[in-house]
Amino acid sequence: MSYTIQEKLGITLIPQPQILTPKDGTFSLKNGLSVVLPEGADDEDKFAAEDLTATLNAEYGIDAKIARDSQGPVVRLSHRTGRKEGYRMLVTPTEVLIEGNDAAGLFWGTRTLIQAVRPESLDIPCMEIEDWPSIPYRMIHYDTKHHQGTYEYVQSLIRTLARYKVNVLVWEWEDKFAYERHPEIGAPGAFTKSQMQELSRYARKYHMQIVPLVQGLGHVSYILKHPQHRHLREIRNSAWEFCPLKQGSYDLLFDLWDEAMEATPGSEFLHIGTDETYELGLGEECGCKAKAEEIGREGLLKIFLDKAVAHIESRGRRAISWGGRYRPDSSANPPKSMITISWRDPLNVKMLKEAGYDSLVYAPNPGIEPLVITYFPWVQYSMWRPDIRRVRKGSFWDTAESISAAGKTGLVLGSITTSWDDSGLHTQAWVPRFICAAEYSWNSSDLDVNIWVDRFFTEYFGKEAKNMRELFQTLQESATFYYHTFERCVWHWGDVGKIHIPDFPRQELEYHPFWCSQYAQLLHRAAAEKQKLQRALWIIDDNLSRNVRNRYDLEIYRTCANLMLHNVNLVLMLGELEQAIGQASKEHFSNRENSLANLEKAREMIEENLDERKRVFNELVEVWERTRLPKGMSTPDKPYVFAPDRARHFANRTPDMRYLIIDEELLGLEDYLEKLKKYIEDYKVNMDS
Repeated sequence: MSYTIQEKLGITLIPQPQILTPKDGTFSLKNGLSVVLPEGADDEDKFAAEDLTATLNAEYGIDAKIARDSQGPVVRLSHRTGRKEGYRMLVTPTEVLIEGNDAAGLFWGTRTLIQAVRPESLDIPCMEIEDWPSIPYRMIHYDTKHHQGTYEYVQSLIRTLARYKVNVLVWEWEDKFAYERHPEIGAPGAFTKSQMQELSRYARKYHMQIVPLVQGLGHVSYILKHPQHRHLREIRNSAWEFCPLKQGSYDLLFDLWDEAMEATPGSEFLHIGTDETYELGLGEECGCKAKAEEIGREGLLKIFLDKAVAHIESRGRRAISWGGRYRPDSSANPPKSMITISWRDPLNVKMLKEAGYDSLVYAPNPGIEPLVITYFPWVQYSMWRPDIRRVRKGSFWDTAESISAAGKTGLVLGSITTSWDDSGLHTQAWVPRFICAAEYSWNSSDLDVNIWVDRFFTEYFGKEAKNMRELFQTLQESATFYYHTFERCVWHWGDVGKIHIPDFPRQELEYHPFWCSQYAQLLHRAAAEKQKLQRALWIIDDNLSRNVRNRYDLEIYRTCANLMLHNVNLVLMLGELEQAIGQASKEHFSNRENSLANLEKAREMIEENLDERKRVFNELVEVWERTRLPKGMSTPDKPYVFAPDRARHFANRTPDMRYLIIDEELLGLEDYLEKLKKYIEDYKVNMDS
């Protein structure tokens, strides 16, 4: 691994500047500094200066203030002409000059200055930076279909993303927006139009636009689950898709899209989803099947996209779509004004551009593991099916390589990095992926991902953070074990009912152990996972005892580790439960007092595990809900409408947070315990018989 300029200077800059030239000397901030605004400074310039001084004070304790002229160490903000969003930063021993090519460039320059401070010495090494983005629109997808972040949390997410020069937040809010024209769709507590407008204005201060993603055609169960819209379905018994041949589908969607655009002033785009249209062309009653036989499924999709794009453009925006791909040999391609998705293959990017399409490079989906993201290389497999085994690079590598390859072509309009809410992770679990995407979108270089990973842990958690790579790798390995026990991956791998409770003893304590031999490999893995998770929890607590940043992330990871550990303890307890009952059976005719003691031991094991489940789950909910509304909550004037759909998302298995522990509940331990208690009482009565 090469030792780069940043590492030699003792700084960590994410994203890496396009050009960084070291100079002799340092610029000291120990005695504070003055920030001088450019002549004729406007509101954007003033905000850049105000946020810079506030952040330097909050993060490093530096006495920074805005001044009319230089008073000691000074940071001068200025303007020049050049590439859009670009800037120049010159650090000398006496001053720092930041010249922005535009208002956004000036602001991004202040973000670089904040990261360039060496906290141990409160100085900045002298250097010159020339910087600009490789990709114009650096989009992060914020998916809240199964949860709703608080207003303050969304603001904090905007600030975090802006630190790394992200300029678009694509917000898939589904029912987390209170539509005024169709109030039945918004969930209880959903953001109002005025709140969304305020958040949009807040984001614009950070040179970020909020783009609403309001699903069209497919993924619309949050709309079609309501009885007044049932008639718009393509298939009567599925709320998944609109019928593209019914005018009512467009009347309703156009209402929703118009409100979404009204709620996000200053945005250039509207994302209409339009992917995973599993049912398109299957509806017989509505005529879609017959129409598909005539013009094909692509023809049906084109009918929808043509109408959708025309409406959105009539409102002054451009439409973005997951679906509606361009195919050279197709006569049913989407409108050329629609922004489509490209893959990292430069040939695909070039083909789309030559065909007249603007495209967004899509960072590959990292997987479906609950609780954490698989950031590092791993093997995707099923514990129960040997035919499923695939080596995965890890999300850091996939994200970096995909975006960088497309960005180098200079032909993509933007990048888009997703955070699918399907598995119900906390949004903070996605933030490292967002920052990785920001790095390679701003500077589509060949920066070694391993170098970037080390930089990320240093910049995000601070220089005092220790063992973070080990922590992330351990958590993703243990999350895989969590996911493959019980029935958590039912719909993806068909693993239904593979683990059950040990058998219950018959009359006269007749018992033949089976569970421990059947699940010997599972027990062996659980024992190993327990050691790893104990180490992970030690790393988390050790870092929380240090002066690290973004402590809330570590608190979330601790709740995840504790839930994984409870899962491990449950597996081990089931093995010990069988052993205790088996021992009671062995001693039934020779020492009934010992038999009773083993039965009581079995009862205590179950009770302790159930108590642990309650404690761990409640702690997790409390920590997560510091930044979220209670999942599936109702209000006095509006009940939450819960409706599972064909996607069978892990997070939509229950209306509340119990989706994380429902597999333990389905085991039936509570019933087993009550049955065992009665068995013990009967055993006591008949001990002398």
